[in-house]
Amino acid sequence: MSQTVLVTGGAGYIGSHACKMLSRAGHHPIVFDNLSRGYREAVRWGPLVEGDLADLEGLVAAIRKHRVSAVMHFAAFAYVGESVADPALYYRNNLGGTLSLLEAMRETGLDKIVFSSTCATYGMPEVVPIPETAPQLPVNPYGETKLAIERALRWYHQAYGLRSMSLRYFNAAGADREGEIGELHEPETHLIPLILHAALGKRSHVDIYGTDYQTPDGTAVRDYIHVEDLAEAHLRALEHLCAGGESAALNLGTGSGHSVREVIAAAEARTGRLIARREVARRPGDAPILVADPGVAGQQLDWRARCSDLETIIDTAFAWHKRMAG
Repeated sequence: MSQTVLVTGGAGYIGSHACKMLSRAGHHPIVFDNLSRGYREAVRWGPLVEGDLADLEGLVAAIRKHRVSAVMHFAAFAYVGESVADPALYYRNNLGGTLSLLEAMRETGLDKIVFSSTCATYGMPEVVPIPETAPQLPVNPYGETKLAIERALRWYHQAYGLRSMSLRYFNAAGADREGEIGELHEPETHLIPLILHAALGKRSHVDIYGTDYQTPDGTAVRDYIHVEDLAEAHLRALEHLCAGGESAALNLGTGSGHSVREVIAAAEARTGRLIARREVARRPGDAPILVADPGVAGQQLDWRARCSDLETIIDTAFAWHKRMAG
């Protein structure tokens, strides 16, 4: 059954890919975004409502005008370093904005939300791959705000019947395979776009933060998941809720990891370009290894990563960045 879905943050990286996936599946995405970190040109599969989550009246009006039946919630600030430097900004925007959204949902009778969470809620895990049952002990305000929202959603379900799927991403990467949308952040902090910027001559080098981790080559290992696989998981989570499924919190990853050196080597092989690198000190709070156990998502959503091999991630991202570079 076709759904009209309010997609908060739908002008951003993952939100825009989710909008395309929703449209392809016959649903109707309504983007709600203040464009502070998203891009108008990324909104292509439904109308854009310019607004801020703090504006409860604006949210209620948008939900009623477009006869929204469910919500996908991506709108959030997501820079770990920024959250440490300015935690008030993150609590006000991420947590405060979400509470306003949930109030708008209660006021309009909406009872289904797919929430963009993060593996940052786990902090420094003791077990890898990380299961959903691992302790959630975030080490920065970004992760803390996402965990606070997950906990609020559990209480809202118990008290108000609001059902939710909290999807804990690992490292989102890659770009739309048709080249329409991709990853663009200002400033850019994600490893793969930084590597590709270096390959394209847009930066002189890429920094390797820490070479003395207890990993096979001394550099940090991460679970990279293609943004289209993430978008598909959101679609399946929505369909799960629309079919009457219960609330859950699920990991989204591949179950395997790649080190920083491995990613650089793969990028050199796929682009045919040498990539200068500089070894620098570890960043505070960086875990040696973050790899998902995605088994529960496979069981509950019949989902698995299908295009998250490192070659596809790099090829799609490089094609998009080359196009953007002109």
